[in-house]
Amino acid sequence: MIEVEKCIVCGSNNKTSFITCEDHTVSHEKFNIDECSDCGFKFTSPRPEDNSLGQYYQSEEYVSHSDTTKGIVNTLYHYVRKYTLLKKLKLILRYSAPGKIIDFGCGTGAFLDICKKSNWKVYGIEPGANAREITKKKIGNNLYPDIKSFNENYPELKVDIITLWHVLEHIPDIEEFFSFVDTHLIANGTLIIAVPNCSSYDAKIFTEYWAAYDVPRHLWHFTPETITKLFGNRNFNRLNVLPMIFDSFYVSMLSNKNKHGRTRIVHSFLTGLISNLKANKDGLKFSSQIYIFKRK
Repeated sequence: MIEVEKCIVCGSNNKTSFITCEDHTVSHEKFNIDECSDCGFKFTSPRPEDNSLGQYYQSEEYVSHSDTTKGIVNTLYHYVRKYTLLKKLKLILRYSAPGKIIDFGCGTGAFLDICKKSNWKVYGIEPGANAREITKKKIGNNLYPDIKSFNENYPELKVDIITLWHVLEHIPDIEEFFSFVDTHLIANGTLIIAVPNCSSYDAKIFTEYWAAYDVPRHLWHFTPETITKLFGNRNFNRLNVLPMIFDSFYVSMLSNKNKHGRTRIVHSFLTGLISNLKANKDGLKFSSQIYIFKRK
């Protein structure tokens, strides 16, 4: 296990224990989440060694790695994904005409597939072997398991956009990620990053059962303030923040399943709705949000 001694946002060594959560998907082990005493950033600590993290993704229920439609939650996930993929495509076209794009943590390749069909030159990074095999059938071989192998094959590649759809929270080495961005993103390129928001209403309602804590797969737990500071420290400006309104419903169903053993559809719908209404009133407090960054 690795103890996180230093906050990746502000560099402080001061921390307190915030909450303890169970891995409800694979191991049913319990993991602690610490909070930086200086900036409030939250992180899973201690966490598994990097070379053993993969075992915590080995589940049919981990839908982004398996494309499973088993169960009502996964069925709804796929139904909503068809809509959100088109929204994502429209979003990237706001910042660039079809060019080159890297999807970091591309899962089973649904987003890259729709980009390829829309005349983008697509590249992907995906550590999951099963997910990679599914993705290769959709986009071909421009796909690698990690930063090192990608850099070996494309040492000088520059792209217009790099996307991370619910991936940043999974990356063990944040400094390596920023080095990757510096190497491969053009000077006026765009970073588009979607992450859960642990200051949302549904996070506060479900506390340790909140599905988007998803320990130990989620290593970092962001709020609008902490992700903005993290990227600001690396010379990126935040251009925009957009809500992912369906996530509050999906996460509420999973959270109810964690807490009660069933999805409680009506309760989950109401919780998700209240979460979105409160977020819309307060601003920047949706269950998950998309952040658009460009270099300063």
